[in-house]
Amino acid sequence: MTDFIHPAAIGQHTGAACLPAATPCATLPPHAGIGLKPQHFKSVLEQQPCVGFFEVHAENYLVAGGPLHHYLSAIRAEYPLSMHGVGLSIGGESALNAKHLSAIAQLVDRYQPTQFSEHLAWSSHGENFYNDLLPLRYDEHSLARVCEHIDQVQTALKQPILLENPATYVQFTDSTIPEAMFVREVIKRSGCGLLLDVNNVYVSCINHHWNARAYLDELPLWAVGEIHLAGFAEDTDDLGERLLIDHHGAPVADSVWKLYLEVLHQIGPKATLIEWDNDVPSLERLLSEAEHAEHCLHTCAAKPQGIRA
Repeated sequence: MTDFIHPAAIGQHTGAACLPAATPCATLPPHAGIGLKPQHFKSVLEQQPCVGFFEVHAENYLVAGGPLHHYLSAIRAEYPLSMHGVGLSIGGESALNAKHLSAIAQLVDRYQPTQFSEHLAWSSHGENFYNDLLPLRYDEHSLARVCEHIDQVQTALKQPILLENPATYVQFTDSTIPEAMFVREVIKRSGCGLLLDVNNVYVSCINHHWNARAYLDELPLWAVGEIHLAGFAEDTDDLGERLLIDHHGAPVADSVWKLYLEVLHQIGPKATLIEWDNDVPSLERLLSEAEHAEHCLHTCAAKPQGIRA
């Protein structure tokens, strides 16, 4: 879609956007992007940083107008856009909230993002919405329900979505399908793609004493449409064991960068987002993280290895 951006160019002022805006049904360029935050709106428009794309949380824009839409419209005209949902509750027992889904569909129609993604989690029950992405039981009943919900979302949005693998801290003891295999089956049955959050892989595998590489082997890496990288916080649980929290408030850890490189060596360059949603740093700090990701993408650009179907 675009020429490769040399890592040294990331964050430099160019006077114009380095990449064209996305067209509907396109794929995100295989470069590094950052989350678009209100505190950076003006700087982005003034500096025109050389990044692959911007990503926004859809629920922040479910209003008719105002400054959020003013700035997003201006930035969307210059850059590819990815939209990330946090409230559809795809893993929930209840039916999808029709009003919320309709609002998301209108937003997607308004901005025509290159991609829309959501989480394998639940965050609502009936009319109650929670400020958490909660885990679900992995069994055949849940598998059928999640696939039905994804079908409804894809029908409403008129496009395939990406499903993000979760970061979890607890598990249901009566789950009958391993998490990575569950994700694999959802993607095969629903036709959606995979948003591979490498930080989530690392966090979940540390918390549950899983092998991260074995987990990745079970995922359908052929379906990856975007990668997320983020920082985690570290604590201990009631038994004094190491507990990682996916808090998006710190730089990407060295261990996650290493796992990311292993993934890229398997699948080649993919659009990669730096997620930093809490204690948001300066735009320059975010661009520095994106530069690191861009360097990794450049390093792994030439030799993707075999990917299991």
